[in-house]
Amino acid sequence: MDKRIVEFLIRAKKATYAGKGAETDSSRPESHDLIYREDDLMYYDTYFGGDKFVGEEALWISGKPYWSMNYAGRVTGDNFSGDFLKEALLNVPFDKPFRGPDEYTNGDYTFKCEVNGTFEWFQGYETISYKGNDIYECYFHGGIIE
Repeated sequence: MDKRIVEFLIRAKKATYAGKGAETDSSRPESHDLIYREDDLMYYDTYFGGDKFVGEEALWISGKPYWSMNYAGRVTGDNFSGDFLKEALLNVPFDKPFRGPDEYTNGDYTFKCEVNGTFEWFQGYETISYKGNDIYECYFHGGIIE
């Protein structure tokens, strides 16, 4: 895992969806698209939907695709907070730069994330519970592109 690439990916995630960054023009009808660039690195997050959603994050080095992650999730209960999800995602750890931390709690909300694999090839699952009841889930997977 290249430290420079992971540090860029974390900055990009914090500057886009999790950080409430501005969307760019849609790449496809009704897609939500967010882009972050530094020097020869580019990060692109594109997704569809709201309460039920699918998307992809990708990272390019000098115009060549290097890493990508697909995700799909849904709200499954009452009292979901998109702001809490973004707050949890701002805490993305360096050793698992995919979504959020293993666990994050604020008030009645708890975010949990399990990951199998490494930066090169991984899959994971995250949940949010409100007062102990699961109200959100998301599956994700990805890795290095060769």
